[in-house]
Amino acid sequence: MQIFEELQERGLLAQFTDADLIRDMINNGKATFYIGFDCTADSLTAGHFMALTLMKRLQMAGNKPIALIGGGTTMIGDPSGRTDMRKMLTREDIDHNAECFKRQMERFIEFGEGKAMMVNNADWLLNLNYVDLLREVGACFSVNNMLRAECYKQRMEKGLSFLEFNYMIMQSYDFYYMFQKYGCNMEFGGDDQWSNMLGGTELIRRKLGKDAHAMTITLLTDSQGKKMGKTAGNAVWLDPNKTSPFDFYQYWRNVGDADVLKCIRMLTFLPMEQIREMNSWEGSKLNEAKEILAYELTSMVHGTEEADKAKAGAQALFAGGAGEGDVPVYTLKEEDFRDGAADILQILTSSGLTASRSEARRAVEQGGVTVDGEKVTDIKASYTKEALKDGILVKRGKKNFKKVAF
Repeated sequence: MQIFEELQERGLLAQFTDADLIRDMINNGKATFYIGFDCTADSLTAGHFMALTLMKRLQMAGNKPIALIGGGTTMIGDPSGRTDMRKMLTREDIDHNAECFKRQMERFIEFGEGKAMMVNNADWLLNLNYVDLLREVGACFSVNNMLRAECYKQRMEKGLSFLEFNYMIMQSYDFYYMFQKYGCNMEFGGDDQWSNMLGGTELIRRKLGKDAHAMTITLLTDSQGKKMGKTAGNAVWLDPNKTSPFDFYQYWRNVGDADVLKCIRMLTFLPMEQIREMNSWEGSKLNEAKEILAYELTSMVHGTEEADKAKAGAQALFAGGAGEGDVPVYTLKEEDFRDGAADILQILTSSGLTASRSEARRAVEQGGVTVDGEKVTDIKASYTKEALKDGILVKRGKKNFKKVAF
């Protein structure tokens, strides 16, 4: 099976501008493609997985990836899928986040001479003259068409700033610039980016002629990717200092039955022959599939040694024999204590097992919290610093747990 057909079978592709030409270029290793990553945080998340693994798959098939770090576009903020304007970051914050992205991407993509490239759109966007840009690019965009774009719809309800309105033009200019400078002939992105991506394709064709073969292709599952990236209101980070390898493993181990095979198809590099055999799995076999998914992805991000430890820790915990170092540890801070003790609601909230004290209260009242294997039913239950010296194992439900110490 060739790479284009494999991507389709894995359920990754949604829309494309030139299906036959794209198929030919990808299958014959002739695509120089880019995917953009705005630097809104100091770590990539699980939601970026599809883009990263797609780049790796296409590179393995002989195509050339360009990882575009959005040092410039992050200063504007993508309005897609947003009901409010993104937080404005400083240049220093954006530069720091870009460096963090680079280090993480190198675990997935092979960069170097004749291999993948990593570029930052701050290098060209921040030097643009506004009037020159309007004259060169502005005339190629219809405001009427822009206002109909999916990426602006949610923001239009609460008010779309002129700053955000320019995002489509900036993203389109990225493709136009890289087409000329790097021979980039293809852009990949999420399905909610279709309007932005079409803007770049049309800009190239209008400025350089219809024979300029610039193509756009979107991933079917961008919304799924964003869903994958968060759990319990918090992002699942690729940085082990923000999401431990154990928590990362547990996140994927706990995906829903309806999503596990979809995630295996989209995100792992298991051969399709093996995945097809899993399509008939039900019941306890789905738990086995979740363990496969969790192990494969943890290995990719954190290495096999950490994946082995996370798997062993999870198995030991559920068998009732978790030992030192098998589970993630949260160390309480001085401010978590009142009169020398921390109550169970504070412990649940501070450790991240619940998002708030009210959620923690409901979990206790509904019988979903245990400490060292004993159910906690009193919301006023508290633990002294001495009792926490060696740590206590706090579980919320069957799948969320941490060792909490002081």
